[in-house]
Amino acid sequence: MTTVPDDDSLEIVLLADDIPGPKQGYWTYDAYAAIPDDGKRYEIMDGVLILHPARDIAHQSAVVHVLYYLVQAVELAGLGKVYLGPLDVLLTSARVVQPDVLVVLNANRQKIEEKYIVGGPDLAVEVASLGTAFYDRLSKYEAYEQAGVSEYWIVHPQEKAVEVFVLEDDGYQSLGVFSGKDTLPSRVAPGIADVAVEQFFF
Repeated sequence: MTTVPDDDSLEIVLLADDIPGPKQGYWTYDAYAAIPDDGKRYEIMDGVLILHPARDIAHQSAVVHVLYYLVQAVELAGLGKVYLGPLDVLLTSARVVQPDVLVVLNANRQKIEEKYIVGGPDLAVEVASLGTAFYDRLSKYEAYEQAGVSEYWIVHPQEKAVEVFVLEDDGYQSLGVFSGKDTLPSRVAPGIADVAVEQFFF
């Protein structure tokens, strides 16, 4: 296992203050869904509309590789469905997020609607960047924990590492930060144990 830098030094995502709609703090899914498609990625966190920075090459590469291996470990194993963001996940009406990759197991397929996921997925994966690491580690962490997301991975392309959190009775517990030849101790996607973490970062 390895360590990752202190996220307190990293820039947070931007508030989307210039988008016509409710005052910040009062955004809900209905208002969010009415935003014209401008090619940008938005989320709502506690009623606040947030704009995500553009994804860089390292981010996109990590997303593609995580998706590839999760499809093998989950979908091809018959355990559930794997989705690539952007896809709206309605944790609550005032918390709408778009994980980079997410898993819904067969037991929770009723959460899958035509246009979005209702409630927490079984696994949410966020690929951190300089613009999102603080947000992923604090706001998203809390939102996923409170929504009952069983497992949360934060992928760090710069460090080529993955931190794994699992939901226990008293909240999220970190199983550690994994890199190199390490494998991930996933409860949602046990087959991922056949994949070395370094394979996410070609």
